[in-house]
Amino acid sequence: MSRRRHSDENDGGQPHKRRRTSEPSEIEERLESLICRVGEKSTSSLESNLEGLAGVLEADLPNYKSKILRILCTVARLLPEKLTVYTTLVGLLNARNYNFGGEFVEAMIRQLKECLKANMYNEAVYLVRFLSDLVNCHVIAAPSMVAMFENFVSVTQEEDVPQVRCDWYVFAFLSSLPWVGKELYEKKDAEMDRILSQTESYLNAAQLLSYPGNNKIPLNYHIVEVVFAELFQLPVPPHIEVMYTTLLIELCKLQPGSLPQVLAQATEMLYMRLDTMNTTCVDRFMNWFSHHLSNFQFRWSWEDWSDCLTHDLDKPKPKFVREVLEKCMRLSYHQRIIDIVPATFSVLSPANPSCIYKYGDESNKSLPGYTVALCLTIAIKNKTSNDEIFGILKDVPNPNQDDDDDEGFTFNPLKIEVFVQTLLHLAAKSFSHSFSALAKFHEVFKTLAESDEGKLHVLRVVYEVWKNHPQMIAVLVDKMIRTQIVDCAAVANWIFSPELAHDFTRFYIWEILHSTIRKMNKHVVKIQKELEETKARLARQHKRRDSDDDDDDDDRSSDREDGPLEEQIERLQEKVESAQSEQKNLFLVIFQRFIMILTEHLVRCETGGIDVITPWYKNCIERLQQIFLQHHQIIQQYMLTLENLLFTAELDHHILAVFQQFCALQA
Repeated sequence: MSRRRHSDENDGGQPHKRRRTSEPSEIEERLESLICRVGEKSTSSLESNLEGLAGVLEADLPNYKSKILRILCTVARLLPEKLTVYTTLVGLLNARNYNFGGEFVEAMIRQLKECLKANMYNEAVYLVRFLSDLVNCHVIAAPSMVAMFENFVSVTQEEDVPQVRCDWYVFAFLSSLPWVGKELYEKKDAEMDRILSQTESYLNAAQLLSYPGNNKIPLNYHIVEVVFAELFQLPVPPHIEVMYTTLLIELCKLQPGSLPQVLAQATEMLYMRLDTMNTTCVDRFMNWFSHHLSNFQFRWSWEDWSDCLTHDLDKPKPKFVREVLEKCMRLSYHQRIIDIVPATFSVLSPANPSCIYKYGDESNKSLPGYTVALCLTIAIKNKTSNDEIFGILKDVPNPNQDDDDDEGFTFNPLKIEVFVQTLLHLAAKSFSHSFSALAKFHEVFKTLAESDEGKLHVLRVVYEVWKNHPQMIAVLVDKMIRTQIVDCAAVANWIFSPELAHDFTRFYIWEILHSTIRKMNKHVVKIQKELEETKARLARQHKRRDSDDDDDDDDRSSDREDGPLEEQIERLQEKVESAQSEQKNLFLVIFQRFIMILTEHLVRCETGGIDVITPWYKNCIERLQQIFLQHHQIIQQYMLTLENLLFTAELDHHILAVFQQFCALQA
């Protein structure tokens, strides 16, 4: 219906307001806004906001029921962090209008089936959890939920089905149990015991291909174990801290004791299993525990963990404690960690995060480049130009330069060392000072690190200067990638280099590698998007031209207008191809280096008659699995290349098995 202007006047001589012919759509938009925003920061309590929203929706149900159902199903799928807010809202609506609950559940089941058909498995899990919590809101009867879980677990009894199908249904059941476990056990304890027994049998027998490593989930009927098995052994959804907090509060309802007691119990349980937990689980556990430990009100009973002091410091338990304390540094500060950790644990406490500047000590006067470093310090403090910096560095001898190399273009590691050491030392006060230094002397960095060897050596020096401050290393590497001082492949080669062997199993190293991969992937996506948008602009331009009756002159004019866009598309296509090639090369470098160090380990063990399964090997092989799983969507594009070049039949079966498991998941 077209909109019309009204010139009629009312009794007061004022014109009528234009009639709102689109009122239904405006009401629908208002309803969507109200539903999506409920639970956000407000001056009123959440309870009163939900009561008010339930009243509004109840009044609109006669005319907008289908729209309300669609919105609620969508937020249940896309806003898992507000699960309990929306289940409460559905419960209130069901109490006011009994038929609504049944219709909503039917709509949710339809959406669940659609998600499964579309391979949207994470969102399907959110829907199952939502349905579980509806039992607590008296929308779904406990026997109905038990029947649904029975159907899920019965999938494990099917024949000739992919294991990933069974794994997913077991995962969906276990990860939903925290929301409804108490209610179901109170009303259907025998049935729940039977389902869990069947689940336990499956988990003990199955090779869990869909999760890093082949660890079995130790399962008993204590709800805390089920929750944390799900959290740390299986994929975790977004909004991770909100998720943990919600589950812990839920646990307080399921058993006696306060939140700290539940936290302590669950953490102690996981700590005892560190020897068998896979690396991905340990990462998540460490992130979560350090978050709570760094809280200024939090107190921990370290005596319970003292057994880690009797172990080799490279064993899982002492490594975990050291990593937790290191991560706490990012959320607190060094002296705070020293104060809260008993003196007996000092061997695991993080080092003072100070800069290590080797040219700052007079006892190192004999070091090559010492005098140049002093000159460079004065020049940088006096805000000298880049040209003057190059002039000072010109006097640095090149240990790699041949006598007959008069040009002096050979990669000079000492020149890089003197410059990077000095600059990072002068900018050591804060992250922002360091970032400013990188920006100001960007041209110098680019020139010194022009070659692949140069980029790699810049990273080596960054590590030498800040080896006691892993967070500084991580943020500097991130900044250097963003400013193209180093590239992603250089970072990958550096991580696997002998210089970093001591820190190879440290958490921050893998944090850097995953961040590097994500940056590379985002770069490719960004350029691809630019290309598609430019193509769309050209298509719209053609469409407008075709719709007009232009003469020949206009056609020639339009052709001239197309030129810049077509040139831009050509340039972007080249950039996309280049970025994709760089992305492919990054994964090839990573997997090749994994294969090299794992093969060296296997040969060394075989030659020396040593057991292959060492803590280092376990960590390394699980990091390889982690790369495959976390970046599977990109890696799928290069499967054929990986199979032909790297993961060939001649490869040791320990390494090849990881690739074969990944292929099985993609089948």
